[in-house]
Amino acid sequence: MTLPYGFMVALDRHTRVLDEGRALLGGNPTRLLRLSARARGLLTGRAVCVRDAASALLADRLLETGLAHPLVRALPRRPAHGTGTDPSCTYVIPVRDRPRELDRLLESIPAGSPVIVVEDASRRPDPITAVATRHGAHLVPLAVNVGPAGARNAGLRLVTTPYVAFVDSDIVLAPETVPTLLRHFADPRVAMAVPRITGLATTEASGWLGRYERTRSSLDLGAHPAPVRPGTRVSWAPSACLVARVDVLNQSGGFDERMRVGEDVDLCWRLDRDGWRIRYEPSVEAAHEHRAELRDWFTRKAVYGTGAHPLAQRHPGNMAPAVLAPWSAALLLALLAQRRWSLPVAGCIWAVATTRVAGKLKDTDHPVRHATRLTADGAVSALAQGSALLTRHWWPLTAVGCLVSRRMRNAAALAAVTDITLEYRRDTTGRDTTHLGLVRYGIARRLDDLAYGTGVWISALKGRSTAALRPHIVLKPSPPQQAARKPVLPRGRWSLPQRADHTG
Repeated sequence: MTLPYGFMVALDRHTRVLDEGRALLGGNPTRLLRLSARARGLLTGRAVCVRDAASALLADRLLETGLAHPLVRALPRRPAHGTGTDPSCTYVIPVRDRPRELDRLLESIPAGSPVIVVEDASRRPDPITAVATRHGAHLVPLAVNVGPAGARNAGLRLVTTPYVAFVDSDIVLAPETVPTLLRHFADPRVAMAVPRITGLATTEASGWLGRYERTRSSLDLGAHPAPVRPGTRVSWAPSACLVARVDVLNQSGGFDERMRVGEDVDLCWRLDRDGWRIRYEPSVEAAHEHRAELRDWFTRKAVYGTGAHPLAQRHPGNMAPAVLAPWSAALLLALLAQRRWSLPVAGCIWAVATTRVAGKLKDTDHPVRHATRLTADGAVSALAQGSALLTRHWWPLTAVGCLVSRRMRNAAALAAVTDITLEYRRDTTGRDTTHLGLVRYGIARRLDDLAYGTGVWISALKGRSTAALRPHIVLKPSPPQQAARKPVLPRGRWSLPQRADHTG
């Protein structure tokens, strides 16, 4: 499977072009890709357009390593007709007792689009039936409630188009969302594409929890495009809105109906394991009606956490609460000890790591400068993950430790303040926070962590396993997924990626 002619990719914003275009540094995990003279000629600025076998191979490699992303606006639109409907894509909507929300969603779908509404044993099915009939949707009533995964699969079995868009009933679609996501399937290895999930502006969402959700929703994966892959910045994608290849879903068995939560994460990781790509495309959005009442909101966050143990059992290593390189784990432990020697030892660890990375970059211009930047980013990431362990995933242990240890109290307080300060600055930059101040943000964030961590511990205790609570120390980063058939290198001298380091 090769990229078609005309397919364009652009380097990720964090990918650095070194040595006047002779090497690229970036990706996740961080790696160094050296380019031959022929490969350098294929780069136009920070983009590659597929024009032959060589450019197809380079573009594919950049996508696979996370060094570049598809330039989605330059990709061809799928054939459409009428009022913007696409005959190749069917909308499947699972719903239970939400006639008002369903009506609102169906209004946002282009008229004439194939729509299947799966009514998942509603307590009052008649309003659902009336809404679906009024909009001309095909209604599939279920006698027994099977949950979101089972309802989606019931709709999937009736889809006859090549693509399916799963959309939850509490979503409102923008006109360009699904058509733009369909462009990603020009890449024959893309199995799924998802938009950015944003907050729907409602009266209920005007409260402080609603404003927090607009800046820190569990479903919002950020403002930058990314491959969806475990262990990376975007490690999973929510099923609130997604577009996928029907044949691939059928081959994979669709959603796991045994899972009432986390079924979307499980599907993403199974597709990735089978060598398929999943693209996160934040240039288009789907507005979600977030929960804004405290009890309902807290319960939902805890429910998300209960999926941790089942996912850890199905995908060992992918559900780790922190992923650290050995040097960054040692740096965290040195700082946590809070001894006189802690800062000097942490500094030495960072210096050794920087020296090692610089040695791997020795053939580039300014290797020390690049290595310093990489290990500094790695140290900040380690500190952020360590703070999350203390305040989110391990909070029950932290609470017990605070009762008996002054050092633990100091560590917990510093972790909480650092976490809130860093996350508030990152989450509120460029967003409409509607006067969500630092104090209210901090309270909401701590409640968010408390709820999710509670769910994780409930699932771990029920499963009698600590798999979802154990950090993962990466001794040697795994290579990127390869296509099912290894492509033949075109003529010319090509250099495959050499890893600089996993900065954790």
